[in-house]
Amino acid sequence: MTSTVTKPTIEELKPGVKAPAKETLLTPRFYITDFDAVANMDLSLQEEEIETMLNEMRADYNRDHFVRDEEFEQSWDHIDEETRAHFIDFLERSCTSEFSGFLLFKELSRKLKDRNPPLAEMFHLMARDEARHAGFLNKAMGDFNITLDLGYLTKNRSYTFFKPEWIIYAVYLSEKIGYWRYITVFHHLEKHPEHRYYPLFKKFDSWCQDENRHGDIFKALLRSQEGMWKTLKGRLWSRFFLLSVFVTHTLTVLERGDFYRSLGMDPVEFDKEVIRQTNNTSARTFPEILNVEHPEFFKRLHRCAERNAKMAEIDKSKGPKWLKSLRKLPLAAGTFSDFVRLYLIKPIDAEAMRSQVC
Repeated sequence: MTSTVTKPTIEELKPGVKAPAKETLLTPRFYITDFDAVANMDLSLQEEEIETMLNEMRADYNRDHFVRDEEFEQSWDHIDEETRAHFIDFLERSCTSEFSGFLLFKELSRKLKDRNPPLAEMFHLMARDEARHAGFLNKAMGDFNITLDLGYLTKNRSYTFFKPEWIIYAVYLSEKIGYWRYITVFHHLEKHPEHRYYPLFKKFDSWCQDENRHGDIFKALLRSQEGMWKTLKGRLWSRFFLLSVFVTHTLTVLERGDFYRSLGMDPVEFDKEVIRQTNNTSARTFPEILNVEHPEFFKRLHRCAERNAKMAEIDKSKGPKWLKSLRKLPLAAGTFSDFVRLYLIKPIDAEAMRSQVC
């Protein structure tokens, strides 16, 4: 269920403020959920783990890491226009994503304050981190004489309703795949500093630790709900969200491949590495994970990305909207077919693997 409100026009925006990107399947979403259901969640199965994570969040290990030092105080005119455009696109998408998390966590904290104080505090502290990230990214955009009006974004973005269970699956994966995305870029640029054209990339190590910590919090929330991992329904949803996040990641990375190439990275190999690592990490939380080493897995995933690129070309072409929709229909059908085929690949039983280790 999605509520839609009127988007701002370019004329209404202040000079130097970027018009929000058009909302598509790949743009970060803003979410609302059933706050009463969250407040009534029984967390007793993970009570000790949640208390440990709460103490860790209170410590705020990254409080001094997001500081704009003297390295930021310079001109960036030497960055060529193409690289600059791809980098600004990355900054906008990342800022919007972090701000989306801030809004969700802030509202959860507000709604749970009198009904579940420990959980409300946890969401408040995660909102603190997300606000810090979004603000830092927006200031980076300011170095290129453009920013996002986050207040405007709050009022004029479509909000999607997700049940609490879906929020937990989705946010866990978002945080963990974010960790692997940032740490992979960070380690690559450590080896190839000649491609580190902006100091923000040096912050990715601290950044991804926040992502990892948030993911561990949502791991505890997920494992506190037996229905999310101890049932057939939980297994089916786990696979669905893993695949959905991986498809979105592949489409996004390959659509914005020039950004990763500007860092000296192969976007296809980067995509595979992040997916493999996220899938392996998810085995600690989900009852099942995907068999990403199946010979059909990346083949079909990348075929979806190729179709997505073709549909984007159709959207940019001339002609009536109905004709464009007709031309895109077989491409969309092919992507849906590949999604189903990928979903039906025999998964890996993560619960069985954990019991064997124990």
